[in-house]
Amino acid sequence: MIKILITGANSYIGTSLENWLAKDPDKYVTETIDMRDGSWKMKDFSKFDVVFHVAGIAHVKETKENQDLYYKVNRDLPYETAKKAKNEGVKQFIFLSSMSVYGVESGFIDKDTPLNPNSNYGKSKLQAEELIESIVEDDSFKLSILRPPMIYGKGCKGNYPRLVKLAKITPLFPDVDNKRSMIYIDNLSEFVKLLIDGCSSGLFFPQNSEYVKTSEMVRLIAKSYGQKIYMTKKFNQIIRLMKSGTINKVFGDLIYVQSMSVYKVDYQVRDLIESIKLTEMEREQ
Repeated sequence: MIKILITGANSYIGTSLENWLAKDPDKYVTETIDMRDGSWKMKDFSKFDVVFHVAGIAHVKETKENQDLYYKVNRDLPYETAKKAKNEGVKQFIFLSSMSVYGVESGFIDKDTPLNPNSNYGKSKLQAEELIESIVEDDSFKLSILRPPMIYGKGCKGNYPRLVKLAKITPLFPDVDNKRSMIYIDNLSEFVKLLIDGCSSGLFFPQNSEYVKTSEMVRLIAKSYGQKIYMTKKFNQIIRLMKSGTINKVFGDLIYVQSMSVYKVDYQVRDLIESIKLTEMEREQ
């Protein structure tokens, strides 16, 4: 029986992992803890084999007023949690970082891409990684750091729900031939499960085995609602000339090279078509 503590009560990723592991109750026991006050410091970590740290700030507009909060929650909190985990005999600490540590907004990322975050979110995640990595690993304590790309699925936040709203109402959509690295929540949950099974350590870049073309994702979303969207290339030239950050997030390229995400055990439980169908079917329930 593997006992897992998920830090971040009611978090999207933490709750998804909890539900995923609940399919095998004879092998996994999970518990979540709220990290918003200091009560977690009194929690006995010694009874857990794994701590999966997902608590953090994301999808919040950055301001001067909340700048310090990013570093308090996304940097200091995971470091203090990791130290407590090691001191109390936890075997594995898994930290959910982000693709944002690279500061890359378009193009590709490989193992030689420098770390140059351009937001408080990315900077706080990178600094957390550096602090956590300063904790010495040994035979009884392993560290795993994940840098996933955009995560989508039932209940997710960010850009995906915006695409859903658009797919439900627009009669046409630009057919731009772009590529985005993404990962469906079930694929991420399976990946974390495999990390737990192997008590693995290291830096990981899980993503779907296929890159996502935005127009194809919108088409599949619309199809799940019985909507038909006409895909057109008429606006492509204008889109290429526009420098808006929002336009780039929707139609630009941003990928991990696939070789970074190939591991000995396959964690791809859903392809794009099935993942969109399941997400929108569950969203309607």
